[in-house]
Amino acid sequence: MEKEALLTAVTVRHATREDLPALAELITIFVHEGALLPRTLDELEELLPVFFVAEVDGKVMGCAALEIYNRKLAEIRSLCVSPNAQGMGIGKKLVQACVELAQERNIFEVMAISASDNFFKACGFDFTLPRLRKAFFMQTRDEL
Repeated sequence: MEKEALLTAVTVRHATREDLPALAELITIFVHEGALLPRTLDELEELLPVFFVAEVDGKVMGCAALEIYNRKLAEIRSLCVSPNAQGMGIGKKLVQACVELAQERNIFEVMAISASDNFFKACGFDFTLPRLRKAFFMQTRDEL
């Protein structure tokens, strides 16, 4: 399938319990690469109401969750796209679904923690917020 045809064939929808094995399998690929934090099946199930999947021909090719911390802040988590479907706009569609959910829930800010600066900038994210507010991080141990 060509990239253009694949992009139009992508369906983004809320994840269901039946998607859990596919989500775990997809996320594990990126955990092994060091790009994502591991997630247990319990964690994934807890996030189902705010988890999205991208499907192509009925197969899960990507996923993302919007973890809502409070009415002010939510985080895009576990965003990943199958290696053979990257570069086709699936990640942007998943981010957009998360942002739209945040807007529906009237969440003030959405953050993403990622090494993919250019991807998130292309999705409208930036390093600073109005009034030049920034997020700072400190790792407190070497292992999870």
